[in-house]
Amino acid sequence: MAALEEGFTLSAVPLGAGPNGLLGVEQSDKTDQFLVTDGGRTVILYKVSDQKPLGSWSVKQGQIITCPAVCNFQTGEYIVVHDNKVLRIWSNEDVNLDKVFKATLPAEIYRIHSIQGTEPLVLFKEGAVRGLEALLAEPQQKIETVISDEEVIKWTKIFMVFRHPVLIFITEKHGNYFAYIQMFNSRTLSKYTLLLGQEEKSVIQSFSASVDRKFISLMSLSSDGCIYETLIPIHPSDPEKNQRVVRSLLLKTVVSGNARNGVALTVLDKDHLAVLGPPLPASKECLSIWNTKFQTLQTSKELPQGTSGQLWYYGENLFMLHGKFLTVVPYKCEVSSLAGALGKLKHSQDPGPQTVPHFVNWETSQGYGLGSQNSEQSKRILRRRKIEVSVQPPASKQLLSTIKKDSEKHIEVELCKFLAIKQTPDFHTVIGDIVLELLGRHKAEPSFYPRNSLMQLIQTHVLSYSLCPGLMEVALEKADVQMLQLCLQQFPDIPESVTCACLKIFLSISDDSLQEAEINMESVSDYSDSVQEEKMEEQTEILHNGFNPEEENCDNCDRELNEKPRDAAEETTSCPVIPKRAALLNAILHSAYSEMFLLPHLKDIPAQHVTLFLQYLYFLYLKCSENATMTLPGLHPPTLNQIMDWICLLLDANFTVVVMIPEAKRLLLSLYKFVKSQICICSELNKIEVSFRELQKLSQEKNNRELYSIEVLELF
Repeated sequence: MAALEEGFTLSAVPLGAGPNGLLGVEQSDKTDQFLVTDGGRTVILYKVSDQKPLGSWSVKQGQIITCPAVCNFQTGEYIVVHDNKVLRIWSNEDVNLDKVFKATLPAEIYRIHSIQGTEPLVLFKEGAVRGLEALLAEPQQKIETVISDEEVIKWTKIFMVFRHPVLIFITEKHGNYFAYIQMFNSRTLSKYTLLLGQEEKSVIQSFSASVDRKFISLMSLSSDGCIYETLIPIHPSDPEKNQRVVRSLLLKTVVSGNARNGVALTVLDKDHLAVLGPPLPASKECLSIWNTKFQTLQTSKELPQGTSGQLWYYGENLFMLHGKFLTVVPYKCEVSSLAGALGKLKHSQDPGPQTVPHFVNWETSQGYGLGSQNSEQSKRILRRRKIEVSVQPPASKQLLSTIKKDSEKHIEVELCKFLAIKQTPDFHTVIGDIVLELLGRHKAEPSFYPRNSLMQLIQTHVLSYSLCPGLMEVALEKADVQMLQLCLQQFPDIPESVTCACLKIFLSISDDSLQEAEINMESVSDYSDSVQEEKMEEQTEILHNGFNPEEENCDNCDRELNEKPRDAAEETTSCPVIPKRAALLNAILHSAYSEMFLLPHLKDIPAQHVTLFLQYLYFLYLKCSENATMTLPGLHPPTLNQIMDWICLLLDANFTVVVMIPEAKRLLLSLYKFVKSQICICSELNKIEVSFRELQKLSQEKNNRELYSIEVLELF
């Protein structure tokens, strides 16, 4: 048996729009992290469990990434190729690919392979293979030509066999296909001609492969819609000779023979294949899993938005483009059995509802007669179960029926009853269906806005933005700041555009409207009043992490700040927003984001609102600086890193606009003076770093000292 679970969108931005589409999905050195390479200029590192990007890197305008980025499992670094010949190597700490390690190679690269247990291997378009270390030691070394003229590499894959890498790549020339096997332990290259057999006119559209101790099992999906298998020996009898291998039919007509795009396959295990493509000429594209042992369809999932014909799998996740967005579909494949295969085949032939599958008891049945007592008893139990199901529909269906016609108050009561019931394994999908039903009725009846019910559902902690994207859209239309705050706290996958839309509302809504709203104030402590009561004279004696807003620590700081010290002190020591607005802004600070996707949306915020947000962030920083732990009071306050990151983001996105506003002049000067003071502090710390390092070395040499000694340390 095999099953496809509910998929989810991994990327919040369209991918595959570049000239080469989506180049690849490769695993990082951490199991749950994957490198996604767009066919344009970008490489993004995603964490699947969080459904959020961890980092993003781009090549310069005019450069094009030409093969998927991979992770060097030996060093944890990332490798990518742009413009066919230029190699870039970087790590998580690097920001700009233009400033990382660069090597220009003499020949064009087809693919870089990286796998656990060996160094990355570079496959050139002319068929030569080099280890990364040998290539970097001599980047301009001569690269030999392995394949013949007009022969083009179509597909490649790497395996580990007996702890040694084995590389296979498939080439095509004038409709003929060839397989090359590179053994790195014996350094032998074998060539095989793939004989197509009776289907000579068909074109191979996709390849996949698996390996055992003796053979590479090469699977190919042809234009006739059938899947063929070719067994290629790992250890050939005569490596110097061009040998021939014949394809054999494995599965017949798994996709429509008329399909030209959106077709792919990949081997999941020894008995299961995943296939991408339309099953019938007029049908939409589907993702399906086939059992090759019993040649049966196990499960399928329709993809109404179409695909790019690319499919990757790692662990128990399938990756593909659904429409323009990268989608992850978890799957499960159990050990292949005849009963499971036939049961699934019956289900696929009969699309009608089946409550319980009926299995024959071969031990009690005689021949083909099923009239035994045990069989009759099974039928009675089956009939009784069907009757019970028809009489008592699930509670979720009853609630969905109630949502379609009843009042908001009645729906709220029924929802409370439903949430009190014991949760089932599919509880999160049921909650998502309920939210969609409520939003659907609201769209049809604008006066119907079940706010209390939606708030209850959000607080179940099982919803996400991708499960119900319309929920935050409605809350934004209604300017429902309480619901938006709750969504920001609960949803792990909110797109940056929606986060910015929330920020705009939080900054623009009037103080009177906020006073009437019920806002969660856990992240805000009651520090504003005490700050305003303190006198300016007392504040001038306080150092904020080495920074005093009244004192000029660096010689080149602007004198304008010292002309009106009282105004500057009042500006920085009083909270510029009311507590409820502060709580909403703190929710923004806690939200996850990717800088690359967030910056364009921050540019759309009005300048006066940007100034207000900067004033609040600067105020939070000064509050952090008042204690040694550099933290704010409260249950869930923003961290110092979050505050500093958002100050940088706002200035990066809006500096040219904010610098022209007279109201922001004093704030920018304060930030400028703060940065200068921090530079002075870092400079002083760097001066004594060497002395501390010497002290540390001396402390590590205690074992060499006598019982009594006098030491004189001179610090310069």
